[in-house]
Amino acid sequence: MTEAPTFAELTTMRVGGPAANLLTATDEQELIALAADAYASGEPVLLLGGGSNTVVNDDGFDGTVVRIVTRGVERVPGGSGPDAVRLRVQAGESWDGLVALAGRNRWAGIEALSGIPGSVGAAPVQNIGAYGQELSSVLVAVDFLDAATGDVRRMTASDLELGYRTSVLKRGLEGVVIAVELELTQRPEVGAALAEPIAYAQLANALAVEVGMQVSLGEIRRTVLSLRASKGMVLDPDDPDSVSAGSFFTNPIVSMHFARTLPSDAPRWPLAEEEPDLVARLDGSTAEESTAVGILADAAADRERRRTRSESAGVKLSAAWLIEHAGISRGFGLPGSRAAISNKHTLAITNRGGASALEVAQLASYVQSRVQSEFGVLLHPEPVLVGLEL
Repeated sequence: MTEAPTFAELTTMRVGGPAANLLTATDEQELIALAADAYASGEPVLLLGGGSNTVVNDDGFDGTVVRIVTRGVERVPGGSGPDAVRLRVQAGESWDGLVALAGRNRWAGIEALSGIPGSVGAAPVQNIGAYGQELSSVLVAVDFLDAATGDVRRMTASDLELGYRTSVLKRGLEGVVIAVELELTQRPEVGAALAEPIAYAQLANALAVEVGMQVSLGEIRRTVLSLRASKGMVLDPDDPDSVSAGSFFTNPIVSMHFARTLPSDAPRWPLAEEEPDLVARLDGSTAEESTAVGILADAAADRERRRTRSESAGVKLSAAWLIEHAGISRGFGLPGSRAAISNKHTLAITNRGGASALEVAQLASYVQSRVQSEFGVLLHPEPVLVGLEL
């Protein structure tokens, strides 16, 4: 009798017990059928793409695992302008493979997301982002099989309520992404295929240009891959620091008031809340559309409103800085454990060879407790943890 494959074989963290009931979907209709049947059975269901953002416990998963390896990228009608390129991409496609394809075709919009492991279908779940780009800037919609109804429906980007590394899919809406629709920008066939303006200081510094400047798609991709490799964030069989689930913790978002209590050298990025829609009144004044009442009394009141909105929008902190300044250095591991912090980046927990899922969780819990004790900030895990708690 053939032994069931283990999650140690199916995930980049290389930990986890058996996937006893593993089903593999190789095309769109098969994925719809397998997923619908699995959800209808009433048994627990786990979706698995590239396995780069999933950490499963050592006992494995007691339910149905649907592995998504569907393939296909097609150009579809539509777009917001003459240079728009609409793509419908199957969920099982490699995300980095899609970025490479976009570069070869001179399509701009996702070049800074080079090197992110995993599948296209997983990208909307946590609104992937890096080096100044996020999926939300190019996502049009997804085709989604709702676990509750078994029906496939189209969900627009606004329906997904995308935020920093989150969406309604991550916050509890159960189902499977069947395909993803993106809108990229076609660059001219003649001359350099320019990327979108650089929006991230580290990337600009690596390219020796200013933020806001444009370089070629190829330059962005090569530089981002190099930056990610230097942190062990590009899958490489020869790099033990890449045996991980990528960044294990998200950058925390706190109130502006709380951020002021942290050391002055703690990196922070204020989050700008969107301005509310405004509607012109017949007397020439403006009022917030959400209430459509009242006239802004004066400029001072307007300034106070803006200040309050800025305060409530929050501040993003650097999880890596918090971890390092809580006394946890690169390469740190608990005594006797085969899990350790990456030698290249404190945000990654790595499997140094034969680690168990429990050892990974124990180290993550230790990091979490040290940061909370030192700074009063609770770090949240970025990977999907199955049967594990911190």
